[in-house]
Amino acid sequence: MVYNYTRPRGPIAAMYSSPGPCYALPSLVGFPNHDPRSNHLRGAQWSFGIRHEKFNSECSPGPCYYPDSKILRDGKDGTPHYSLYSRQKEAMIFSNPGPGAYTPENSDHFVFSKAPAYSLSSRNKEFKVDDVPGPNRYNIDPMLGKTVRSQKQSAPAYSLSSRTKLFGAAETPGAGAYNITDLNLYREAAPKYSVTGRNQLPTDTTRKPGPGAYYPERVHMNSQSAPQYSFGIRHSQYKGEFITDADLDQ
Repeated sequence: MVYNYTRPRGPIAAMYSSPGPCYALPSLVGFPNHDPRSNHLRGAQWSFGIRHEKFNSECSPGPCYYPDSKILRDGKDGTPHYSLYSRQKEAMIFSNPGPGAYTPENSDHFVFSKAPAYSLSSRNKEFKVDDVPGPNRYNIDPMLGKTVRSQKQSAPAYSLSSRTKLFGAAETPGAGAYNITDLNLYREAAPKYSVTGRNQLPTDTTRKPGPGAYYPERVHMNSQSAPQYSFGIRHSQYKGEFITDADLDQ
């Protein structure tokens, strides 16, 4: 027996697996909200522009910023320019000394020979007597032993160092402090045995099934079983699709 579905009188939403044509994406061709599937001609449309703001006097920089007519694309036009400099200052008359400003009678010691003359200068303030070191402040380098600035060869010098704390007589290991290498390391080792610990029973206190809880006679995995049939459920051809709020917003 075959089940015949009744023909619906109108469209059923469950018959469609998609949300439907009402959720079509907007077209990217033509003017906004244009439907390319439409066969109707669209009439002419006119739009009014926006009102421009009034021109204020502060909007333009003014004619002072107009380009100069004498400046071309390649630079200035090359016409000669003349300029007037300011008046120079008057030169001052050089005041030369007259004949009466000279005293030739005082030039005897510059022209004629003169006897030697000596003068005593004043004491210098920078140098003091106390700043000069005396003879006992200097130390002459010794000539015995090792010298640093002497050019003569010094005699050999010997020094005795102190007793070292390491490697003393009491700290030296004896013959019994060394271990003999085990023969099992570089020769064939002998067999070794180990004794394990005593195994303890598990401490789990849960109830576990015993041998009598199993039914091996009901198992037919090793033998051929008879065919088995089952009745399934009736599936509807109007399978609904889950539509979320995000699908409705598109």
